[in-house]
Amino acid sequence: MSPTLSSHEALLKAVARILRPLVRVLLRNRVASDAVTELVRRVFVEVAFEEFALEGKRPTQSRVSVLTGLNRKEVARLRGLAESELPAPGDRRNRAAALLGAWRRDDAFHDADGAPAALPFSGELSFTTLCQRHSGDMKPRSLADELLAAGALEEVEGRLRMTSDGYVPRGDATEILQILGTDTAELVSTIDHNLCAPAGRHRYQSKVKYDGIPEEHVEEFLLHSGRRAQDLLEELDAWLAEHAGETTGPTVSLGLAAFQIVERRVPSMGVPATDAPSTEPPSTGDAAASSGS
Repeated sequence: MSPTLSSHEALLKAVARILRPLVRVLLRNRVASDAVTELVRRVFVEVAFEEFALEGKRPTQSRVSVLTGLNRKEVARLRGLAESELPAPGDRRNRAAALLGAWRRDDAFHDADGAPAALPFSGELSFTTLCQRHSGDMKPRSLADELLAAGALEEVEGRLRMTSDGYVPRGDATEILQILGTDTAELVSTIDHNLCAPAGRHRYQSKVKYDGIPEEHVEEFLLHSGRRAQDLLEELDAWLAEHAGETTGPTVSLGLAAFQIVERRVPSMGVPATDAPSTEPPSTGDAAASSGS
């Protein structure tokens, strides 16, 4: 029987699993370890200053030094670094995805069967009109080009037709890497909340995953699960759209995320080819959940 891990050891093992696919992305994009080490130190200092002050007291370099394990000189240096000027993460992605959601909801842009209609680019009821009604100051041509490049739209006989229920900016590596930052951070924030929340205040967090599925079923599962997930996301999209902007008081970002899992195992080693080696017993198909009310 293996010894029980301490929470400290369990956390470090979890971080190691998170880092493996992240390091793969970093190496593929020629980012050296020194650059990441510097960034990690800087974020440690920022979070310690911003979120871990003692009640009623301003954070000090000495306290941050104790919390982070960095000496005070290094804390001062990292604290003095200017914030990088980066574009708002995921803004273009959010606008494009929101436009597809509006297209599915707005009856004025539906065909006789109640489905999103193929639209001319300009005119009275057109893609341009859709953008003006639901996408603020974004240029219709830019949005159309983005969605066409992503495969979410196709142009048929001069009309734009929705071909995909989802939107991933496939042609823009920078935008996809911003998704890595926003979506992963949101998942980790939910887990952090569930670690600290009192009973009855946990956020829903669940997945279903089986080992030993014949590879011939991959495409079937991806198609089936994608459709089922999209149905739920469209329902929630409509609910959120109905409640957005209905008050001038404090607001929050609210949502639910879904993603598909495929891990191919190397037969000679029996480990996932796309993830860290599994040390867990084979799944019996239960949803690995940490769910709340």
